[in-house]
Amino acid sequence: MRTALSIGQRCSLYLDLIRWNRPAGWLLLLWPSLSGLWIAKGGFPGWHLTTVFVLGTILMRSAGCCVNDVADREFDHRVQRTAQRPVTRGTIAPKEALLVGAFLALLAFGLVLTSNWLTVIWSFAALVISIGYPFAKRVFSMPQAVLGVAFSMGIPMAFTAVGGGAAGEIGQVAPWNVVSWQHIWQAVPPQAWWLMLGNLFWVLAYDTEYAMVDRDDDLKIGIKTSAITMGRWDVRIVMGCYLIWLLIWALALYPLVPTSIGVIALFVCLCQIVWHFLLIRHRTRDHCFKAFKQNHWLGCTIFLALLISIH
Repeated sequence: MRTALSIGQRCSLYLDLIRWNRPAGWLLLLWPSLSGLWIAKGGFPGWHLTTVFVLGTILMRSAGCCVNDVADREFDHRVQRTAQRPVTRGTIAPKEALLVGAFLALLAFGLVLTSNWLTVIWSFAALVISIGYPFAKRVFSMPQAVLGVAFSMGIPMAFTAVGGGAAGEIGQVAPWNVVSWQHIWQAVPPQAWWLMLGNLFWVLAYDTEYAMVDRDDDLKIGIKTSAITMGRWDVRIVMGCYLIWLLIWALALYPLVPTSIGVIALFVCLCQIVWHFLLIRHRTRDHCFKAFKQNHWLGCTIFLALLISIH
Protein backbone atom coordinates (compact mmCIF):
# COMPACT_ATOMS: atom_id res chain seq x y z
CA MET A 1 0.00 0.00 0.00
CA ARG A 2 1.41 3.39 -1.02
CA THR A 3 1.81 5.98 1.70
CA ALA A 4 0.27 9.43 1.30
CA LEU A 5 2.61 11.90 -0.36
CA SER A 6 2.81 15.65 -0.07
CA ILE A 7 2.10 17.83 -3.10
CA GLY A 8 5.81 18.48 -3.49
CA GLN A 9 6.63 14.77 -3.41
CA ARG A 10 3.86 14.02 -5.91
CA CYS A 11 5.10 16.72 -8.27
CA SER A 12 8.62 15.34 -7.96
CA LEU A 13 7.34 11.92 -9.01
CA TYR A 14 5.50 13.42 -11.97
CA LEU A 15 8.67 15.21 -13.09
CA ASP A 16 10.51 11.92 -12.82
CA LEU A 17 7.74 10.24 -14.81
CA ILE A 18 8.11 12.67 -17.73
CA ARG A 19 11.96 12.56 -17.55
CA TRP A 20 12.16 16.29 -16.86
CA ASN A 21 15.78 15.99 -15.74
CA ARG A 22 16.66 14.21 -19.00
CA PRO A 23 15.90 16.72 -21.76
CA ALA A 24 17.71 14.81 -24.53
CA GLY A 25 14.42 13.14 -25.55
CA TRP A 26 12.45 16.29 -26.27
CA LEU A 27 15.47 18.04 -27.81
CA LEU A 28 15.76 15.20 -30.33
CA LEU A 29 12.14 15.85 -31.23
CA LEU A 30 12.44 19.63 -31.16
CA TRP A 31 15.35 20.35 -33.53
CA PRO A 32 13.84 18.71 -36.65
CA SER A 33 10.49 20.40 -35.96
CA LEU A 34 12.06 23.85 -35.59
CA SER A 35 14.19 23.23 -38.68
CA GLY A 36 11.02 22.33 -40.57
CA LEU A 37 9.38 25.55 -39.40
CA TRP A 38 12.30 27.72 -40.52
CA ILE A 39 12.49 25.98 -43.90
CA ALA A 40 8.73 26.14 -44.51
CA LYS A 41 8.56 29.82 -43.62
CA GLY A 42 11.87 30.80 -45.20
CA GLY A 43 13.00 32.34 -41.93
CA PHE A 44 11.64 33.13 -38.49
CA PRO A 45 8.05 31.79 -38.37
CA GLY A 46 6.91 34.19 -35.65
CA TRP A 47 6.64 33.77 -31.91
CA HIS A 48 3.22 32.15 -32.06
CA LEU A 49 4.24 29.11 -34.12
CA THR A 50 7.62 28.89 -32.41
CA THR A 51 5.93 28.76 -29.01
CA VAL A 52 3.35 26.23 -30.20
CA PHE A 53 6.01 23.85 -31.50
CA VAL A 54 8.44 24.24 -28.58
CA LEU A 55 5.82 23.76 -25.88
CA GLY A 56 3.92 21.17 -27.93
CA THR A 57 7.10 19.14 -28.39
CA ILE A 58 7.88 19.14 -24.66
CA LEU A 59 4.29 18.26 -23.73
CA MET A 60 3.91 15.44 -26.27
CA ARG A 61 7.24 13.87 -25.44
CA SER A 62 6.27 14.00 -21.76
CA ALA A 63 2.90 12.41 -22.53
CA GLY A 64 4.67 9.73 -24.54
CA CYS A 65 6.85 8.88 -21.54
CA CYS A 66 3.70 8.27 -19.47
CA VAL A 67 2.22 5.90 -22.05
CA ASN A 68 5.53 4.14 -22.61
CA ASP A 69 6.09 3.50 -18.91
CA VAL A 70 2.63 2.04 -18.46
CA ALA A 71 2.97 -0.16 -21.55
CA ASP A 72 6.42 -1.41 -20.49
CA ARG A 73 5.85 -1.72 -16.75
CA GLU A 74 6.02 -5.53 -16.85
CA PHE A 75 9.36 -5.40 -18.65
CA ASP A 76 11.05 -2.36 -17.13
CA HIS A 77 11.65 -3.94 -13.72
CA ARG A 78 13.84 -6.55 -15.47
CA VAL A 79 15.96 -3.95 -17.26
CA GLN A 80 18.82 -2.33 -15.34
CA ARG A 81 18.33 1.15 -16.83
CA THR A 82 14.55 1.36 -16.29
CA ALA A 83 14.00 -0.54 -13.04
CA GLN A 84 13.59 2.62 -10.96
CA ARG A 85 10.98 4.40 -13.06
CA PRO A 86 7.99 5.56 -10.94
CA VAL A 87 5.40 3.28 -12.57
CA THR A 88 7.76 0.31 -12.52
CA ARG A 89 8.56 0.61 -8.83
CA GLY A 90 4.91 1.27 -7.96
CA THR A 91 5.10 4.85 -6.70
CA ILE A 92 2.72 5.98 -9.45
CA ALA A 93 -0.24 3.79 -10.44
CA PRO A 94 -0.71 3.02 -14.16
CA LYS A 95 -4.08 4.79 -14.27
CA GLU A 96 -2.59 7.87 -12.64
CA ALA A 97 0.27 7.90 -15.14
CA LEU A 98 -2.19 7.65 -18.03
CA LEU A 99 -4.23 10.53 -16.59
CA VAL A 100 -1.09 12.66 -16.40
CA GLY A 101 -0.26 11.71 -19.99
CA ALA A 102 -3.79 12.50 -21.18
CA PHE A 103 -3.69 15.90 -19.46
CA LEU A 104 -0.37 16.78 -21.08
CA ALA A 105 -1.61 15.60 -24.50
CA LEU A 106 -4.73 17.77 -24.13
CA LEU A 107 -2.57 20.78 -23.35
CA ALA A 108 -0.54 20.07 -26.50
CA PHE A 109 -3.75 19.67 -28.51
CA GLY A 110 -4.94 23.04 -27.23
CA LEU A 111 -1.79 24.59 -28.64
CA VAL A 112 -2.27 22.89 -32.02
CA LEU A 113 -5.84 24.23 -32.17
CA THR A 114 -4.39 27.73 -32.43
CA SER A 115 -2.80 26.86 -35.80
CA ASN A 116 -5.09 25.49 -38.55
CA TRP A 117 -7.24 22.46 -39.21
CA LEU A 118 -4.66 20.75 -41.46
CA THR A 119 -2.13 20.76 -38.66
CA VAL A 120 -4.78 19.48 -36.27
CA ILE A 121 -5.41 16.50 -38.56
CA TRP A 122 -1.70 15.74 -38.80
CA SER A 123 -1.46 15.98 -35.00
CA PHE A 124 -3.98 13.12 -34.71
CA ALA A 125 -1.80 10.97 -36.98
CA ALA A 126 1.23 11.82 -34.84
CA LEU A 127 -0.68 10.90 -31.68
CA VAL A 128 -1.76 7.50 -33.03
CA ILE A 129 1.78 6.61 -34.09
CA SER A 130 3.22 7.78 -30.77
CA ILE A 131 0.77 5.65 -28.80
CA GLY A 132 1.49 2.66 -31.00
CA TYR A 133 5.27 2.81 -30.61
CA PRO A 134 5.52 1.21 -27.12
CA PHE A 135 3.63 -1.81 -28.42
CA ALA A 136 5.61 -2.10 -31.67
CA LYS A 137 8.51 -3.77 -29.89
CA ARG A 138 6.24 -6.77 -29.24
CA VAL A 139 5.58 -7.22 -32.96
CA PHE A 140 8.23 -5.61 -35.19
CA SER A 141 11.90 -6.49 -35.39
CA MET A 142 12.69 -2.79 -35.98
CA PRO A 143 10.37 -0.84 -33.66
CA GLN A 144 12.81 2.07 -33.88
CA ALA A 145 11.42 2.68 -37.38
CA VAL A 146 8.01 3.35 -35.83
CA LEU A 147 9.62 5.81 -33.42
CA GLY A 148 11.37 7.35 -36.43
CA VAL A 149 8.02 8.14 -38.02
CA ALA A 150 6.62 9.44 -34.73
CA PHE A 151 9.64 11.68 -34.09
CA SER A 152 9.47 13.03 -37.66
CA MET A 153 5.82 14.08 -37.65
CA GLY A 154 6.72 17.58 -36.52
CA ILE A 155 8.15 18.23 -39.98
CA PRO A 156 4.94 17.88 -42.06
CA MET A 157 3.06 19.60 -39.23
CA ALA A 158 5.48 22.53 -39.49
CA PHE A 159 4.81 22.90 -43.21
CA THR A 160 1.02 22.78 -42.81
CA ALA A 161 1.17 25.17 -39.85
CA VAL A 162 3.05 27.75 -41.93
CA GLY A 163 0.43 27.27 -44.65
CA GLY A 164 2.40 28.08 -47.77
CA GLY A 165 1.82 26.60 -51.24
CA ALA A 166 -0.71 23.77 -51.47
CA ALA A 167 -1.17 23.80 -47.70
CA GLY A 168 -2.33 27.38 -47.87
CA GLU A 169 -4.76 26.69 -50.72
CA ILE A 170 -6.23 23.56 -49.12
CA GLY A 171 -6.31 25.28 -45.74
CA GLN A 172 -8.77 27.82 -47.17
CA VAL A 173 -11.26 25.03 -47.85
CA ALA A 174 -13.58 24.06 -45.02
CA PRO A 175 -12.49 20.67 -43.60
CA TRP A 176 -15.88 19.09 -44.28
CA ASN A 177 -15.37 19.82 -47.98
CA VAL A 178 -12.20 17.75 -48.10
CA VAL A 179 -13.40 14.49 -49.60
CA SER A 180 -10.25 12.38 -49.39
CA TRP A 181 -6.93 12.01 -47.62
CA GLN A 182 -5.30 12.95 -50.92
CA HIS A 183 -5.99 16.61 -50.21
CA ILE A 184 -4.32 16.38 -46.82
CA TRP A 185 -1.38 14.47 -48.29
CA GLN A 186 -0.93 17.05 -51.06
CA ALA A 187 -0.77 19.83 -48.49
CA VAL A 188 2.71 18.63 -47.54
CA PRO A 189 5.35 19.46 -50.22
CA PRO A 190 7.96 16.92 -51.43
CA GLN A 191 10.68 18.82 -49.58
CA ALA A 192 9.01 17.98 -46.26
CA TRP A 193 8.79 14.27 -47.15
CA TRP A 194 12.49 14.19 -48.00
CA LEU A 195 13.34 15.87 -44.70
CA MET A 196 11.09 13.40 -42.91
CA LEU A 197 12.79 10.46 -44.64
CA GLY A 198 16.20 11.76 -43.67
CA ASN A 199 15.09 12.30 -40.09
CA LEU A 200 13.84 8.70 -39.97
CA PHE A 201 17.39 7.48 -40.58
CA TRP A 202 18.68 9.77 -37.83
CA VAL A 203 16.17 8.34 -35.37
CA LEU A 204 17.14 4.81 -36.40
CA ALA A 205 20.76 5.69 -35.65
CA TYR A 206 20.35 7.24 -32.23
CA ASP A 207 17.58 4.97 -30.97
CA THR A 208 19.62 1.92 -31.96
CA GLU A 209 22.41 3.33 -29.80
CA TYR A 210 19.80 3.61 -27.04
CA ALA A 211 18.70 0.01 -27.64
CA MET A 212 22.31 -1.16 -27.50
CA VAL A 213 22.36 -0.10 -23.84
CA ASP A 214 19.63 -2.62 -22.98
CA ARG A 215 20.45 -5.35 -25.48
CA ASP A 216 21.46 -8.00 -22.91
CA ASP A 217 18.33 -7.37 -20.82
CA ASP A 218 16.05 -7.26 -23.88
CA LEU A 219 17.37 -10.60 -25.13
CA LYS A 220 16.46 -12.20 -21.80
CA ILE A 221 12.91 -10.86 -21.72
CA GLY A 222 12.16 -11.29 -25.44
CA ILE A 223 11.65 -7.67 -26.53
CA LYS A 224 12.41 -6.87 -30.17
CA THR A 225 14.79 -3.99 -30.93
CA SER A 226 16.90 -2.83 -33.86
CA ALA A 227 20.07 -3.48 -31.82
CA ILE A 228 19.10 -7.15 -31.55
CA THR A 229 17.96 -7.41 -35.18
CA MET A 230 21.14 -5.83 -36.54
CA GLY A 231 23.34 -8.15 -34.49
CA ARG A 232 27.05 -7.81 -35.18
CA TRP A 233 26.32 -5.33 -37.96
CA ASP A 234 24.84 -2.82 -35.52
CA VAL A 235 27.72 -0.31 -35.42
CA ARG A 236 28.15 -0.27 -39.20
CA ILE A 237 24.43 0.12 -39.83
CA VAL A 238 24.18 2.93 -37.28
CA MET A 239 27.02 4.76 -38.99
CA GLY A 240 25.34 4.20 -42.36
CA CYS A 241 22.07 5.64 -41.03
CA TYR A 242 23.89 8.74 -39.79
CA LEU A 243 25.49 9.28 -43.19
CA ILE A 244 22.22 8.75 -45.10
CA TRP A 245 20.49 11.26 -42.80
CA LEU A 246 23.24 13.79 -43.29
CA LEU A 247 23.29 13.31 -47.08
CA ILE A 248 19.52 13.75 -47.47
CA TRP A 249 19.41 16.84 -45.27
CA ALA A 250 22.50 18.32 -46.91
CA LEU A 251 20.92 17.96 -50.37
CA ALA A 252 17.60 19.37 -49.12
CA LEU A 253 19.24 22.37 -47.46
CA TYR A 254 21.82 23.08 -50.18
CA PRO A 255 19.72 25.80 -51.89
CA LEU A 256 18.97 27.47 -48.53
CA VAL A 257 22.33 27.56 -46.77
CA PRO A 258 25.37 29.47 -48.09
CA THR A 259 28.24 27.19 -49.09
CA SER A 260 30.58 28.42 -46.35
CA ILE A 261 28.05 27.82 -43.57
CA GLY A 262 26.97 24.52 -45.11
CA VAL A 263 30.55 23.23 -45.26
CA ILE A 264 31.18 24.20 -41.64
CA ALA A 265 27.93 22.56 -40.48
CA LEU A 266 28.71 19.42 -42.50
CA PHE A 267 32.20 19.22 -41.02
CA VAL A 268 30.90 19.66 -37.46
CA CYS A 269 28.28 16.95 -38.02
CA LEU A 270 30.83 14.53 -39.50
CA CYS A 271 33.14 15.11 -36.52
CA GLN A 272 30.26 14.29 -34.18
CA ILE A 273 29.44 11.13 -36.15
CA VAL A 274 33.05 9.98 -35.85
CA TRP A 275 32.83 10.64 -32.10
CA HIS A 276 29.72 8.47 -31.95
CA PHE A 277 31.59 5.66 -33.69
CA LEU A 278 34.38 5.87 -31.13
CA LEU A 279 31.82 5.71 -28.34
CA ILE A 280 29.75 2.76 -29.55
CA ARG A 281 32.34 0.61 -31.31
CA HIS A 282 32.93 -1.52 -28.19
CA ARG A 283 29.19 -1.63 -27.38
CA THR A 284 29.57 -0.82 -23.68
CA ARG A 285 26.41 0.31 -21.86
CA ASP A 286 27.80 3.60 -20.58
CA HIS A 287 29.34 4.68 -23.86
CA CYS A 288 26.26 3.75 -25.93
CA PHE A 289 24.06 5.72 -23.52
CA LYS A 290 26.45 8.67 -23.69
CA ALA A 291 26.30 8.57 -27.49
CA PHE A 292 22.51 8.59 -27.41
CA LYS A 293 22.33 11.55 -25.03
CA GLN A 294 24.70 13.61 -27.17
CA ASN A 295 22.70 13.15 -30.38
CA HIS A 296 20.71 16.32 -29.96
CA TRP A 297 23.86 18.32 -30.74
CA LEU A 298 23.66 16.99 -34.31
CA GLY A 299 20.14 18.36 -34.68
CA CYS A 300 21.21 21.59 -32.99
CA THR A 301 24.06 22.01 -35.50
CA ILE A 302 21.69 21.75 -38.46
CA PHE A 303 19.20 24.16 -36.89
CA LEU A 304 21.91 26.72 -36.11
CA ALA A 305 23.06 26.60 -39.74
CA LEU A 306 19.50 27.37 -40.81
CA LEU A 307 19.08 30.05 -38.15
CA ILE A 308 22.19 31.85 -39.38
CA SER A 309 21.36 31.43 -43.07
CA ILE A 310 17.61 32.11 -43.26
CA HIS A 311 16.31 35.35 -41.76
